[in-house]
Amino acid sequence: MILGTAGHIDHGKTALVKALTGVDTDRLPEEKRRGITIDLGFAPLVVDGIGTVGIVDVPGHEAFVRTMLAGASGIDIALLVVAADEGVMPQTREHLEILSLLGIPRAVVALTKRDLVTEEWLSLVMDDVRALLSDTRFAASELVPVSAVSGAGVPELRRAIAAAALGAKERSRPADDLFRMPVDRAFTVKGTGTVVTGTVWSGMVARDATVRIFSPGKRSRVRGIQHHGEVVKSAGPGERVALALSDLDVSEVARGSVVIAEPSWPVTTRIEADVRLTATDVAIGPRTRLRFHLGTADVGARISRRVVEGFADEQHFIATIVLDEPLLVRGRDRFVLRLPSPPTTIGGGVIRDPLPPRKRRRRAASTVAARNASELLNEMTRAADLSGLPVEQVPIRLGLPPADAVVLARETGLVEIESRLYHTKVLEELEQTVQRIVLAHVENFPLEPGVQLQSLRSTAGAPDRVIDRILDQLAKKGKIEIRQSSVRPAGWSPRLSGRDRGVAEAVMHRICITPSEPPAVSELVEVFGEKVEDVLRYLERNGEVVKVSEDRYYSPDAVAKMVGKLRSTLEPGRTYSPAELREVLGVSRKYLIPFLEFCDVKGVTSRNAAGRVLAGRDAGARTGGNR
Repeated sequence: MILGTAGHIDHGKTALVKALTGVDTDRLPEEKRRGITIDLGFAPLVVDGIGTVGIVDVPGHEAFVRTMLAGASGIDIALLVVAADEGVMPQTREHLEILSLLGIPRAVVALTKRDLVTEEWLSLVMDDVRALLSDTRFAASELVPVSAVSGAGVPELRRAIAAAALGAKERSRPADDLFRMPVDRAFTVKGTGTVVTGTVWSGMVARDATVRIFSPGKRSRVRGIQHHGEVVKSAGPGERVALALSDLDVSEVARGSVVIAEPSWPVTTRIEADVRLTATDVAIGPRTRLRFHLGTADVGARISRRVVEGFADEQHFIATIVLDEPLLVRGRDRFVLRLPSPPTTIGGGVIRDPLPPRKRRRRAASTVAARNASELLNEMTRAADLSGLPVEQVPIRLGLPPADAVVLARETGLVEIESRLYHTKVLEELEQTVQRIVLAHVENFPLEPGVQLQSLRSTAGAPDRVIDRILDQLAKKGKIEIRQSSVRPAGWSPRLSGRDRGVAEAVMHRICITPSEPPAVSELVEVFGEKVEDVLRYLERNGEVVKVSEDRYYSPDAVAKMVGKLRSTLEPGRTYSPAELREVLGVSRKYLIPFLEFCDVKGVTSRNAAGRVLAGRDAGARTGGNR
């Protein structure tokens, strides 16, 4: 569990942490010289009934708000520090605003330097603080007057922190989640190598685990873990840890980097978010340059509003945020928006989708904002359309532990196909599309056995895995039949119409007039029209003609007789020249060569350098054995 300080400069945050823990968190020489906190400081606090709570001490100077943001992200309890002799000051208000934007669930207020003011003054300051908190989530927070110098009120402050920690513990983050830890410090330890510190946001990390660092996207191994100075085997959510990483130079990692254990976690430069502006006097447009703070990261950004119902308020809207640099972001993450000049906090919000589609399908785009995880998952799968939503992305895009994401997908009624989730509406629309394609094909080509599978997949524009699922479902419903590689409506079969039947009879007559030398397809087309080719393919499928070459069809009887002549006349093992074979079949060379090539394919003859021989099976039949 993490407790983070907040408050105006010189209100005694660091002194109070020292009074609570005995640790001076100002470690830099510059901090000692100037007497102010510049960078983040850390200390352990032992709380009765809770254990060790990690304290993150942040700077209060307005110039270091970005550092304060890096420290405030990921804390469970805020310790808002207000000096009793000065009361509420500018950074008191800005820090409180940031704590609210980051969704920090609980806070304890310490009124420091109580030894410098009278009871009457202290009472006035307490009233001011309560008024400040009245319209925030921290309205019920306990106010504890304290003196870091005399120690007065320190025991009471400890009890208040313990009570807040007990409430925060009841809402602790699950350990069976994806591991993620934003880095707030990186340094080198002699004999150990590169060490990074941070607060574990989610999941577990163990010694010898393989992790990935973003950026620069390098893989590393966890050589060791320390928690408040003690060597441990593993660490979980809400714990301050130091990780010793192998094969990583300290120059390759810095504040703003993130350590993760999930290799499929993608980075992004576009996010969709629920944005709230707290500054009412600032106009924000698509070209407004902003600073986007998430975790320990701080990057430039621009925002563009998305029009949805229920978000007509100028101060509260859904927007697409375009980042200047790629970040590792997760659904439900909270962020803060600031103007770069003058540096001012203007708002923040919650990530709705870290990987929104660049273009929304008109039929899938919703004008109503999803109100919960189930609706959001429905919206994501509708937007994913026929590509589907990769299952491994769901915990990242929704900000849920993997097990919860699986349950939600099941409850939402989504269909999983090869590790991708599909919305039922998308599949229903595709099912209708497939049926239309099949029906249109048999109407336009009534003599064909159906639409070819490959052609159907191409026309439908869906991945094979999805088309195959749809075809399987349609077949089970009795809507279609799949014969070899063709798809057709159930119960349908190609039939000759009256006109086509007339063409078929005329074509068959022409083919049978000269059975060993039938007319070419091109010749038949000249006489009977383009329909001839469709009719011939239909007759071939029904076994009424045999396709010998691309431009020549024979009657089955003619083919059988010509093959019979070859088998009865040719001597096994002897090679026959084309001239000799022409004498056997009694046809011209124009017909001979295509027919012999047909016989080669069918295994009747076999071609060699000098001519052709009777194929092995036929030769064996003549001689009683194989040659």
